[in-house]
Amino acid sequence: MSRFVGAIDQGTTSTRFIVFDRQGSIVASSQREHRQIYPKPGWVEHDPLEIWRNTRAVIANALAGAWLEPRDLAAIGVTNQRETTLLWDRRTGEPLHNAIVWQDTRVDSLVAEYAAEGGKDRFRAATGLPLASYFSALKLKFLLDTVPGARARAEAGDALFGTVDTWLLWNLTGGRHLTDVTNASRTQLMRLDTLAWDPALLAAFGVPAAVLPEIRSSSEIYGEARDELAGVKVAGILGDQQAALMGQACLRPGEAKNTYGTGCFLLMNTGERPVASNHGLLTTVAYRLGEAPACYALEGSVAIAGALVQWLRDNLGLIASSAESETLAASVEDNGDVYIVPAFSGLYAPYWQAGARGVIAGLTRFAGRGHIARAALEATAYQTRDVVAAMERDSGIALATLRADGGMVANDLLMQFQADMLGVPVVRPQVAETTALGAAYAAGLAVGYWQGTDDLVANWQVARRWDPAMPEPRRAALYASWQKAVGKALDWVE
Repeated sequence: MSRFVGAIDQGTTSTRFIVFDRQGSIVASSQREHRQIYPKPGWVEHDPLEIWRNTRAVIANALAGAWLEPRDLAAIGVTNQRETTLLWDRRTGEPLHNAIVWQDTRVDSLVAEYAAEGGKDRFRAATGLPLASYFSALKLKFLLDTVPGARARAEAGDALFGTVDTWLLWNLTGGRHLTDVTNASRTQLMRLDTLAWDPALLAAFGVPAAVLPEIRSSSEIYGEARDELAGVKVAGILGDQQAALMGQACLRPGEAKNTYGTGCFLLMNTGERPVASNHGLLTTVAYRLGEAPACYALEGSVAIAGALVQWLRDNLGLIASSAESETLAASVEDNGDVYIVPAFSGLYAPYWQAGARGVIAGLTRFAGRGHIARAALEATAYQTRDVVAAMERDSGIALATLRADGGMVANDLLMQFQADMLGVPVVRPQVAETTALGAAYAAGLAVGYWQGTDDLVANWQVARRWDPAMPEPRRAALYASWQKAVGKALDWVE
């Protein structure tokens, strides 16, 4: 009998394969980073073939390290960086271009053109999304318009589009061209009410239907894997943030999680009803399990969180490792009135300001390395408060507790400051790898490894809790200064 479930977690900076047992505990894991390619300022690309090679490598390494065989896995799930856009040849499997990453801003001029014709929210009613360089549709249009021969090949069905989940599934199964509702909901080409590609949206963005994958639920059997996972059913697909929502067992309306990674992504489950946002959030599909109705979420997406710490390390040389950021930040009592607004590629939720750029505000001769490091960490907490405030206004639900996951939850200083800024407890689960766990849950539910969502709720346990300890006047003063700093970052680029 198969004892475990596996998950491919393909993220912005690395790929992991993790094997879980029935309690959601990690049995085996392997991780490998891939290159970040920056052809021009604001452009971010990945090599799809490198990602696929790394995926195969981490699968093999994880299985070998735990003395496991494919037959030990009941199924595998896939979770992925969302919106990142790929185009490849149906016959050869060769990419027609590097993947254009979700952070990439090369289509900013297209965003402005489309917004000029009908406003930034012209597609929001159908898709839940504003016009932004973030989503896949304009990235795909760019590839079809600029890669020689791409449009003709796409119209003939000889070129295939996919987000990273589709690329991995196509390679895993030898040619299954599918995606799930969560990833499809991030393309700006699928209607939230029908969960189908919309002809009007395809026409607006100039996307031929023949290039698109078939949309499926997040939890069903899509096919069998080959090679390192020969014979194992691929049975779950979720975009990374939706996967984390499931891994955190936020399965009831009003439950919310925040993932602190390269970016920062806060999702609140709103149940079987999509909630329109009037305060700068996204309406997205949370998950769909088999034939059950889809569940939806409100999402606040922050482009730069952990990436700001990486910038301190790689661009400024302020720290030698990301872990040093907490030590350096803790060397000072407070931020010294220094604020960093990390609008490296504009500001996402709730501002949606493509013309914003990063600023460091409040500098005096008193400011030192520790204040800069502390301001960098605090920026993530301030951006999260921006999103929570918008989410509470949209949903009418006051956040009672924030479930936190991602690499930055290991930073105690940040997590305490987050609780202080929100005025509510922040909790970290026993299993921190909630993104991979959510994908494993989706796959395991599809094959009966877990009997239902009650099993997932029973697995969730608190590992650490941070309670707010900051007086309200201090919290209000700090946040007011943050908002002033944000004002300095807006409209930098015309």
